[in-house]
Amino acid sequence: MSTPRVFFSDLKSGKCSSAVEARLLRFWEAKNVKRGGELMWVDMLLIDVNATMMQATIYANRLSRFRSKLAAGTMYTVSGFDVARCAQNFRLTDSPLLIRFNDSTAFDELIEPVSPLPEEGFRFRDQSELIGLANTSTQLPGEITAVKSNVSDTPGEKSRLMATIKLDKDSTVTLSFFESQAEAFHKRLEDLHGDPRVVVATSINPKMIGGGLFLNATSGTHVYFDKETKPGEDYFYKLVARDNGVPSAAPLLKGYAKVETLTISELISFVASAQPQDIDFVCTGRVVRLDVDKGWCYVACAKCSKKLQRTVSALECVRCSNPNAVGVLRYRLELAIADNTAEGTFVCFDGVMTKLHNLRASEAGQMLAVEGENPEDMMVPPFINDMEGKTLTFQVRVSAFNFTAHHQTFTITRILKEHERIPAPDFVGGNDEDDNNLGGGGHVPVRNDSGEGSSGPDKKADGTPADAAVEKSSRSSTSAAKKARVV
Repeated sequence: MSTPRVFFSDLKSGKCSSAVEARLLRFWEAKNVKRGGELMWVDMLLIDVNATMMQATIYANRLSRFRSKLAAGTMYTVSGFDVARCAQNFRLTDSPLLIRFNDSTAFDELIEPVSPLPEEGFRFRDQSELIGLANTSTQLPGEITAVKSNVSDTPGEKSRLMATIKLDKDSTVTLSFFESQAEAFHKRLEDLHGDPRVVVATSINPKMIGGGLFLNATSGTHVYFDKETKPGEDYFYKLVARDNGVPSAAPLLKGYAKVETLTISELISFVASAQPQDIDFVCTGRVVRLDVDKGWCYVACAKCSKKLQRTVSALECVRCSNPNAVGVLRYRLELAIADNTAEGTFVCFDGVMTKLHNLRASEAGQMLAVEGENPEDMMVPPFINDMEGKTLTFQVRVSAFNFTAHHQTFTITRILKEHERIPAPDFVGGNDEDDNNLGGGGHVPVRNDSGEGSSGPDKKADGTPADAAVEKSSRSSTSAAKKARVV
């Protein structure tokens, strides 16, 4: 007597003796990173004749029976399995159920199905759905607009990759990869003859961080580029049609942001000849003088960190449209730094100075406070004067502003100590202009022209994405950071 056949939509919790015909879309290992990468199970994504997708799991103790049969794209008949509810955090499909292989499960390759089986299947989400699906897994279609990757051959250092994705309604999200997945994605980008324009990412975990939507890769995440899938192909040609004759994006995408060491002369030449872009470099030079005429601090808005404007009786924040803003003291110091090739003017903002001296601007202001004197008009603290004559190795952030005729300074984003290695590019957070990466500014009473003071609660820095728990890879590769841009 033949085994009755059912569809995924017919399944209910419990043991199932019926058979389903399905195509194995893909499979991957789930490992316990807290136990040295111990294999726990293999997850599979199956699709039946009705294009219904369902997750299936084979635990490690039963894997030896089935591993040799697993092949993505192959069709199978599956029977004699358990059906269980799927934990919300591990759901990969719309179905609340999953299939678990047991000791009685039959898993046989199928040559001629009763009806043709789909070759792929996706459930796409828009931004509003992604925001509502925090801490769940889903799938993402979108146009890839920028990529930053940090793949390091330094033992023990984590690799990261952040891709900026533009969704169908022009909203953007950040797709994050870590360790082995970051390295694999980075290698795929390097191996492509032309840069991708469309990305389809599956089984991602949405998280809201600092008001932004970040999509973290999971162990089940798979990425398809351009025309590797039917939805990706449709979206690709949609973008081509929308370009109205604009040349292919591929020639515009090749830009690299390596944290390379430059002389000051090379840095100045770079901004004079290269195309505008955001990029980091490392320089070494001696502080030949401090431009103290421009001060060493400023009074910033406690909310947005922009410089406050003094009125007759208050402090006004133009950005926040607040005529009675709360002020907080922040560092801003211009340095003339020279090496044996050239001299340039560099700016250190609050985060860099606080980390360098282990003292907030508000604390320095309190030590030097003079009755009736505005904080920004106070004498320069001795520890700042002591910077003159010292040789520093520092990271410089070059932005689009540096490629204009109006730029006069370069922004220092980090001063390296002797034991520190050259850094990889930053991925998330911080305001380049104000260097407000530290948070908790420590407010100081600010005198206005009427003699009144203002103070307020500390401003908290935005959080950054925590590393996803993924399998750790020991593959060595050169440190690199790749950026891609499309029109």
